[in-house]
Amino acid sequence: MKIAIIGWGSLIWDLEILTPHVAGEWHMEGGPRLPMEFSRVSPKRKLGLVVCLDPKAGVPCKTHIIRSTRENIHDAISDLQARERAPDGLIGAYHADFQHGRMPDVVARVQKWCAQMGWDGAVWTDLEPNFEAHTMRGFSVAEGICYLKTLGGESLEEAYAYIENAPVQTATPLRAALAKDAWWQGLGLGSKN
Repeated sequence: MKIAIIGWGSLIWDLEILTPHVAGEWHMEGGPRLPMEFSRVSPKRKLGLVVCLDPKAGVPCKTHIIRSTRENIHDAISDLQARERAPDGLIGAYHADFQHGRMPDVVARVQKWCAQMGWDGAVWTDLEPNFEAHTMRGFSVAEGICYLKTLGGESLEEAYAYIENAPVQTATPLRAALAKDAWWQGLGLGSKN
């Protein structure tokens, strides 16, 4: 049984408690292209913006894979859920016997990718965008930058480190705008990794 863990954010540089449940190294750009944007406000990341699957504001980005040591799709789901501190139901999964995800088109894309690449299944983080619920404003690149400018201290440092440390392939509109934004580039906070 070959089960892939698909990643695109902090999982790449910090497997954390998932470490004992993976084999080998990350295969960069080895996963399917999925729609993503930095449109989730994360309590875990001190209210900084983190990348998530977002069919509305997101653009297709390359993803990365690492092999789970698990033989059972439900065990692989549990491992990733613990690492992501995700509520029940917010880990996506595809296997011949079990499919789950917020977005049927993402599940179908992962299913097709598994068939093409010879994987029996895959799991991925399926946390939803929550920018609007948190800020009462619809997400856009301009609103994302405005939100980041409201952060200070550790929250801004965490947001900066997370966005800057995300794999280069996580090439979203917000990230492209921040690469040209004088305020963001002038922060000089460096990255933690």
